[in-house]
Formats: sequence, structure tokens, C-alpha cells
Amino acid sequence: MARPPRWQATLDASIEEACLAVRLYNDSAEARAFEGFVIHMHLAWLYLLHAEFVRDNVDYRYWDPQFKNRLLRIDGEPKRWELERSMKERWPADSDPVRANLALFIKLRNRLEHRHAHADAALMLNLSGHAHALLVNYDSELTEQFGEQRSLALRLRLPIFVGTFTPQGEHALRRFRRTLPADLRGFVTDYESGLDEAIINDSRYEFRLRAMVELAPKDPDAVAMQFTRYEDMTEGEREFAEEMGKRGQVIVREQRRPVSGLGRLMPTAVATEVQLGIPFVFNLNHFAAAWKRKNVRPPYGDPNPDRTNSDFCEYDEPTNTYRYTKAYVSHLIKKCGTEKGFEEVTGMTPRLKPSDTNGAGAATMPAL
Repeated sequence: MARPPRWQATLDASIEEACLAVRLYNDSAEARAFEGFVIHMHLAWLYLLHAEFVRDNVDYRYWDPQFKNRLLRIDGEPKRWELERSMKERWPADSDPVRANLALFIKLRNRLEHRHAHADAALMLNLSGHAHALLVNYDSELTEQFGEQRSLALRLRLPIFVGTFTPQGEHALRRFRRTLPADLRGFVTDYESGLDEAIINDSRYEFRLRAMVELAPKDPDAVAMQFTRYEDMTEGEREFAEEMGKRGQVIVREQRRPVSGLGRLMPTAVATEVQLGIPFVFNLNHFAAAWKRKNVRPPYGDPNPDRTNSDFCEYDEPTNTYRYTKAYVSHLIKKCGTEKGFEEVTGMTPRLKPSDTNGAGAATMPAL
């Protein structure tokens, strides 16, 4: 049996932390459910990004600024990047809604203290959309980087959370929202005041869905539950839905059905995305050189075509072809973004893209 990759234990720990966070969030008997969710999702994100760094050979240790070749250590162990530093490495732009959502919970975790124990339920109500976005973003990053087979949807039964269906429940929730301590209300307001409107309205920052309940007589031709897309509604229906949305919340997590090759890319698509993400020309010749130099997959005619780097490439037996992951695209973009990295990965001298191509050029790529 092949030895597991170096990042496997870290990734497993990340998934375990995320599962624990969801269990705490959904446990109505847990007095500090939301605080537990925040803490364990913090660890889940930290371990997930560290697993990516290990896989991509990113040195995420702190070095002593006074001594060039000396690591900073804590209790004899190298000091590694905390979540905030790791987040900035993964999403350099502070305008990214995933980063904005994660940064909110990093700041919130640093403020959660025992004196706010009574505010746990009120925090959960006020930040439920942000919390669901944090979880959905985590699952998206997990599956994009390490494959659909690791999705939390295969491990968890994510329940529907119903805020209220009655006028009495609506009024109770409105009163309950006001029990949040003033300093925490101000914390969220101050944080969002520094964000662009596009980020605040992005579902990756705050996950919001609305549902309307219709009590109807039994109809043999009717389904038990019906969903209507917002874009399919009339203007009047949208206004009514907006008003109804103030009376409660329903959070739904859709599970993807099995699809062959879901999230995988063919060589031309990989080369196109890499060229769009770097300042140099990157075509199928560069792509072929990259997988050959780094042994991402076996060469043509190899008796064991399935022996690939599973993080980056998968062999499809029925078609006798190879498909590549989004993680491999990210890896190539990161590595080939500099002249030194481009030469290391492809063994070729990089050429700057002509200014009039605007990053395009896939149409002129040579055949593999």
C-alpha cells in the first residue's frame, strides 16, 4: 500500500474540526454552540490551508528576522503561520468575499470571551447567514483543492433551519436580535462599514435564502415542496418575497449529484486558465513540459496509466485520457507567475504575452 501524502493527516484533522463545528452549531442543547462553531471552524480553515501549503511546498514557517537561517520556535516546535497570515497568502486581495467572510470570523473569535456567554444564541441569529457562508466556502475550497470525494455533503446531514412561520415568532425574533450586547452589534457594523457593497451582497460573504410556506389541501398532483428561482419571479413577486424574508430564515445546502469528471479539466482548458492568470505565454507545449518534468502523470504507453499525482491529475479508463484538477491550475498559476518559477516548472524561458492579447491566446495553442 502506498504511503499517504504528507498533507493527509492535516487535511483529515481539518475535516474532523469542520464536522465537529457543524454538530455544535446544530445542537440546541449546547449552551455555547455558536462560540464552539466559530472556534472549530477557525481550526478547520487553518488546517485546510496548511494542508494546501504542504502539498504545494509553500514554506509556512516563521523565520527569525535577526538570524537568516534560524526558525522561530515555540516549545521547541517551529512557529507556523496563523490563520490570518495563511488567509492572506491564499487570497492576497482584500476585496475577495471569501477572505472578507473569513476575516470577520477571525476578528469575532478574538473577541469572544466568557463575558459574552449569554449572547451566544443572539450571535447565532444575527450571523447565521455569515456562518453558513463560512461553511459553504470551506466545502468549496476543500473540494476544489482536494476533490469532490472529500465534500462535507458526504459526511453531514445539514438540516433546514427555520426562523419562524408565525407573526408571534417574527416579533419574538426581532426582540431577541436586540439582546445582542452593544459592543458586539457595533463590532459587526464597524467591520461591514469598511467593506464594498459588492462584497456585502455576495453570497460568499453572507449566505441568504428565503422561503415562503403555503398551507394547502392535499393534492395528488402537487409536490410536497416547491422552489422558485428569484430570477424567474415577477417584480411584484420579488417585492413580496423581500417582505416575507424579514419574517424568518431558511438555510438549505444542496448536495451535488455524482457526475463523471465533475470539476476536472482537459489540457486545453488548463492551459487557457493558466495563461489568463500569469503574465507569460503558456500553451499546450508548456503544459506538456510541466507535467513531464514534475511526474504529474505517466507518459503515453506506460503500463500503469493510473499512477498519477492524484492531487493534480486523474486517469479516465473508459476514454483513456487524463483530466486535471483545479488545484493543478492554481499550482501552475502560482509557480509560473515569475520567470524563475516558470523555468523551474516547464524548463523553458518565459515570453511575455503581447499587450494586445489581453491574456488570450488559447485559440493559437499548438496541439499536444
